[in-house]
Amino acid sequence: MPERAARRLFTAMADRTWHRRGRGVRQLERNLRRVLGKDAVDAEVRALSKKVMRSYFRYWLEVFRLPEYDRDRIVGRMRVTGHEKIFANLEAGRGVILALPHMGNYEQAGAWLVHQGHPFTTVAELLKPESLFQRFVEFRESLGMEVLAHKGASAFGRMAQRLRDGRPVCLVVDRDLTESGIDVEFFGATARMPGVAAALAVQTGAALIPVTLWYEGEYWAARVHDEVPAPETGTRQERVRAMTQEVAAVFEEGIAAHPEDWHMLQKVWVEDLGEAGR
Repeated sequence: MPERAARRLFTAMADRTWHRRGRGVRQLERNLRRVLGKDAVDAEVRALSKKVMRSYFRYWLEVFRLPEYDRDRIVGRMRVTGHEKIFANLEAGRGVILALPHMGNYEQAGAWLVHQGHPFTTVAELLKPESLFQRFVEFRESLGMEVLAHKGASAFGRMAQRLRDGRPVCLVVDRDLTESGIDVEFFGATARMPGVAAALAVQTGAALIPVTLWYEGEYWAARVHDEVPAPETGTRQERVRAMTQEVAAVFEEGIAAHPEDWHMLQKVWVEDLGEAGR
């Protein structure tokens, strides 16, 4: 399908999904009201959620079409600030953990990193049926990524080895999938995020660097933030907790600046998770 027609189609699909106001959209609006500092979903939150759904469907359209994009498009339309922090560490032989939220198009950002000469390792949430999961793995591997299934210690050990080898690891870490995440303060309330990125940094000495992403018209944009250093004192658990809180604070800053590109249709805050999430 011609790209212009596909974009119109996906925008229409986004609007239809938004109008139907299913469970995902309702949760998105509960999340956005916290970002905007509101006690309830109102007209402003609803208007923002419509923009988010259009951004989210744009992400999926671009994911489906990404194998068709050539290097010039992937690199030429990417606007990145602070990327020298990544390359300086890698060139010095130090592993880098890039911690990202569900913002903008992180698949495209990954393809950009590969085109810079730095293939990386990541993990993928297990999907059902398994054939669907395998298709996502094959797609990402076709872009030059090493994809590990989300299987706890096995995946952690392999990522740690890649980091010790001076390679990058990319992790999306604004939502906990393990039910053993770390409680952090996030937009004035307690949220739960995985501590895996910080734990890898503490164990391997790799640089933990948060990245936030968004759209700028036809361009993709990303900001590579400053490294989150490991505390010099405290137990391993205390150090991981402190670093995860710092990552959450960076995500908070990035999401507040570009809330329309935070694609979070799932539960993040402990209040929403309830007892089942404890």
